[in-house]
Amino acid sequence: MNRLVGKTAFVAGATSGIGRAAAELFAAEGARVVVAGRRTAEGEEVVNGIRVLGGEAIFIQTDVTEEASIAVAIDQTVRHYGSLNVLFSNAGGSSNKDGSVVDVALEEFWRVMKLDVYGTFLCNRFAIPHLIAAGGGAIINMASHAGVVGSPGRDAYSSAKGAVVTLTRTLAKEYAAKKIRVNAIAPAAVSSGRIQKMMEDPNIRAMVEATQVLGLISPKEIAATAVFLASEEARCMTGQVLNIHAGAF
Repeated sequence: MNRLVGKTAFVAGATSGIGRAAAELFAAEGARVVVAGRRTAEGEEVVNGIRVLGGEAIFIQTDVTEEASIAVAIDQTVRHYGSLNVLFSNAGGSSNKDGSVVDVALEEFWRVMKLDVYGTFLCNRFAIPHLIAAGGGAIINMASHAGVVGSPGRDAYSSAKGAVVTLTRTLAKEYAAKKIRVNAIAPAAVSSGRIQKMMEDPNIRAMVEATQVLGLISPKEIAATAVFLASEEARCMTGQVLNIHAGAF
């Protein structure tokens, strides 16, 4: 398992769920991993688990919604490891406070936009110059099935993730000549702690069970896709949105 040997990977939102699974799998594939997130205790736990298995990782406390925070985190990454080769911009998410365009609180709309769109924008903004300096690299942005087909009653989240899809495709065209590949993963419901909590709402649970016929997706399955997109196996893939929907057409 050495698909990412010699590469430095920055994983945003790596303290739990998909991000944690990705950080662990990136390290298992030989990458030097930066575990980036807001929660120090959880981040250090991920790092310690990686090191116990012989991997290389550090934790950097990061809030992707704050320009200075993500700028410093990326800079620390390059100073510590010497380069940056892979960005997995995974931080994001929705909540039970989402709703229809006429009902959702504007505070929730702007919270989702700041986390999912602005956070992704900032991660890409500060990573790209270092990827160029390294001679190219890979960016994986976290979109959502909701941002591809829409999810009624989750209008803020669908809008935000739709913006991530468009940003991904734009950056892929803009930076292909610099040998930077930019792709996105758009999963349906994943069995992370956040989704499990959301599914306590019987309406959300019924919707998922009725439409996602292959069941909940595991974080490790999304992590495996991220590793593929970061590796040389995906050398000719850019501007793609891999829609992993478990049958929720």
